[in-house]
Amino acid sequence: MALQRTAFEQLPLGSIKPAGWLRDQLLIQADGFTGHLDEHWADVGPDNGWLGGTGDSWERGPYYLDGLLPLAYLLEDDKLIAKANRWVEWALSSQREDGGFGPAFIHTVNQEVNRRIDWWHYMIMLKVLMQHEEATGDARVVPFLVRYMRYVHGMIEANPLEGWAQTRGAEMLLCIVWLYKKTNESFLLELADIVAKQTTDWTGILHDFPFWRKVEHWDWRTHVVNVAMGVKTPGVLYELTGDPHQLEAVKRGIASLMTYHGQAHGMFSGDEWLSGTHPSQGVELCAVVEYMYTMEQLVRVFGDGAFGDILEKVAFNALPAAISTDWTSHQYDQQVNQIVCNVAKRDWSNNEEANLFGLEPNFGCCTANMHQGWPKLASHAWMAASGGGVAAVSYVPCSVKAAVGSGANVQLEVDTAYPFRETVEILVKLDRSEAFTLHLRIPAWCGRPSLQVNGEKIELTSVNGYATVERTWQDGDVLLLTLPMDIKRSVRGSYAVSVERGPLVYALPIGENWQLLKQRARFHDWEVYPATAWKYGLLENGEFRAVEAPIPQQPFDARHSPVKIIAQGQLVRNWRMVGNSADAPPLVPDTEGQPDVELELVPYGGAKLRIGEFPSIRRN
Repeated sequence: MALQRTAFEQLPLGSIKPAGWLRDQLLIQADGFTGHLDEHWADVGPDNGWLGGTGDSWERGPYYLDGLLPLAYLLEDDKLIAKANRWVEWALSSQREDGGFGPAFIHTVNQEVNRRIDWWHYMIMLKVLMQHEEATGDARVVPFLVRYMRYVHGMIEANPLEGWAQTRGAEMLLCIVWLYKKTNESFLLELADIVAKQTTDWTGILHDFPFWRKVEHWDWRTHVVNVAMGVKTPGVLYELTGDPHQLEAVKRGIASLMTYHGQAHGMFSGDEWLSGTHPSQGVELCAVVEYMYTMEQLVRVFGDGAFGDILEKVAFNALPAAISTDWTSHQYDQQVNQIVCNVAKRDWSNNEEANLFGLEPNFGCCTANMHQGWPKLASHAWMAASGGGVAAVSYVPCSVKAAVGSGANVQLEVDTAYPFRETVEILVKLDRSEAFTLHLRIPAWCGRPSLQVNGEKIELTSVNGYATVERTWQDGDVLLLTLPMDIKRSVRGSYAVSVERGPLVYALPIGENWQLLKQRARFHDWEVYPATAWKYGLLENGEFRAVEAPIPQQPFDARHSPVKIIAQGQLVRNWRMVGNSADAPPLVPDTEGQPDVELELVPYGGAKLRIGEFPSIRRN
């Protein structure tokens, strides 16, 4: 193997600071689950095995830390940093003479895990330690990881990847590549070859996708979280080999996933396994945050804006939809057409609590893993590009520091309310004039992008989703990027439709009646019942218009949406409930005698009860 140059490189954690609504989102997260979970949930509390205790010692502690640590450094929150450092210090002090580290036992509620040896939970902690090193410059981390990888090199052929680790081997490959770039240790490429060969053949699965129908039995290759992680594998293999077949496999695989299992929010279904396109099938929150991380890596490797488009669609829709506005409860599974969240049997493999809002509905993996979503979006929003350039991955409000050109220091102040508004202003701050290239992602949904630099119009030509602006930049230069957001009606199964404007999907919010199901000191469980009618379709030729409102602290709240779409619809008499969920939108909606009504649609992520896929009503 010979390491290939990737299109972009991730900036070290701390190079990007969130601003605007994104910083507010992180503060809400810190005030809710992420900042206080260890105080209220024993699985990541003081007795966790990764803190030297006798409790859970498998994935839950590392999962939690994988979101807590970047959140702490993004917010520069000393209390959260201290919390994260307890885990990091214990891990660093636990290394044995042979290079292994971590708890001396495996204790987990997951019955399928090999208690003698398992590699998966270490892969998560490797990602944590990489972020810690980037944020702090801790000189202990790199030699610690070299020793650990020598241990892995000596053990892994006799104890190969299996189960979760086999399907998620790319997570270890990411650390091996990161470490090789820092050390040039040749044994790391040998180890990468071994790990790659032991990892599930995601390239083959994605290139010739075999899972065309809803899966209803256990299979590692169709588990939705494994798929969400596995999609990155061809990208990591491309970085190791340069094989162009890997990009083709990724694109074919994503297209197949969306054809056979895709849903309006940008994810594929999986309520535990790939579950088809029905809008009442669920998708697991773990899959949402892991697919975001996969897209962040694929953008880095290939420099293709299409992966940024997917990242934003999932981040701005599927992620906030599954978490309460105050970050004190979450779902395991969300539904595009979600008309009630309650204890009830549904047509999925997860248990009857899977769509509750609570502390650990169905199973606790999402309780531990959900925290990485927003922090990693922030830390991957911009990347370094070859030749001393910088590249936009997502236009969230933030401040970016990087070295550019021949070594000048730039700070980009990204002032925007995107995706709730169409304009992005970027102020360039430089310590000296410098020539470098800005790579601006042009979303595929935007047909009329425009750019001004200091008031002068700049022509944009997009190649693979990126337009480049190369010039000698001056301190104080200002870019104004406008991304007009046309309202789009997307046709789905049986002529049902979803509504999009830019990267946001819009849904009809259903009145929410939250009823307490289980009370705790904090982080209660809730059922949510509908308080308004939901059986509405959209007129096929009805007009849409967007209405803007001020940006609140929590923009993903249907009660205070910063933008709404006004649409026309009718009640649909023959739309039934089946199995405690909304049935598929009727192919032939019965609207006889029903008046036209004006419907207010809001961003999907803010409506916890909603219709996101509508029957289409055709006039005779």
